[in-house]
Amino acid sequence: MSGPSKAQTAAPWYPIVTQYPTLDLLTASLLPGAGGGWLRQVVASGALSEVLARPGDHGDALPAAALDAIRSGSARRRAEEESRRAAAASVRIVGRDDAEYPDWLARTGAPPLVLYVRGVMRRDEGPSSLALVGSRRCSAAGLAWARAVAQDLAAAGLTIVSGLARGIDTAAHEGALAAGGRTVAVLGSGLDRVYPAENVRLAAEVAERGALVSELPLGTSPRPEYFPRRNRIIAGWGRAVVVVEAAARSGALVTARLAGEEGRDVMAVPGHPASETSRGTNALIRDGAVLVRDAADVAEEMGLALRAAAPPPADGLLGALTRDTPRGVEEILTRTGQSVQQVLAELMTLEMEDKVRRLPGALYVRN
Repeated sequence: MSGPSKAQTAAPWYPIVTQYPTLDLLTASLLPGAGGGWLRQVVASGALSEVLARPGDHGDALPAAALDAIRSGSARRRAEEESRRAAAASVRIVGRDDAEYPDWLARTGAPPLVLYVRGVMRRDEGPSSLALVGSRRCSAAGLAWARAVAQDLAAAGLTIVSGLARGIDTAAHEGALAAGGRTVAVLGSGLDRVYPAENVRLAAEVAERGALVSELPLGTSPRPEYFPRRNRIIAGWGRAVVVVEAAARSGALVTARLAGEEGRDVMAVPGHPASETSRGTNALIRDGAVLVRDAADVAEEMGLALRAAAPPPADGLLGALTRDTPRGVEEILTRTGQSVQQVLAELMTLEMEDKVRRLPGALYVRN
């Protein structure tokens, strides 16, 4: 990865030239073709409010469809209706220049003009935020690693940011919640179109304990082209990105690339060369990403002190297992402090004694 290894000194700060009312920013974000570079130029120039008030003086700066929407008043009416819909759905629309908009995200190269939010935003949490991302089609070991590491880092005070997708993202949010910590989920759809559907309950828990966020208008269904936009928000939210598992071509690698471009730290978990979900992370490490093996490695990169590990359960490995929550070998290792050889040997003995049951995916529960 390019750039220095420490995000605190590497992050490029893009200046905010003009403070805009949130309704102006919302109006601009809903203009036809709002994803184009022309809009960023208008906003960066400090001329947005003037363009919305007197579009005829700036016709050469706008596409015809956007210019017509402003002149007819339909652009402002749509923004006002969107504000009413959001209020009715208990969703806040936070403009880039509002006091609660995350400062590190605001100063990236292309910050969202507005964010739709359920939950609590913290403007100054960039230095204490970490993105944890990875494959949807991940291994059981990858799930356990992500959950355990997110739990340890959240317990140490970090905000865990991810995308609410199946697999690693889900495990990251669950781990942070299990620690009683803060987590932020960034969606590639409207907040009223949570995807995947099986994560609706998790999304509600995230909103209660952290924040559920999207830049997309209400009613927007998930589409492939929206996820790179979501990934840039994840990449720019905090100090670093950790990629747990990723194929050679994946959205997690897009997030890592965007993070590197913004001067954020990029870390990756190594894996077996023959594993499809390790090809992307191994390539990141080859290209300069920091290799991390556990929460302690991540914390060290961020200059963070982890809480002292809890003592091993009094009844050994059996005490680290429950009847209703399957756990993988990596999580058992974290909870017991034993070596791999000790854990595998004891698991085999407990299986033979019918005290432990092995589930598909190398997961274990207590009988």
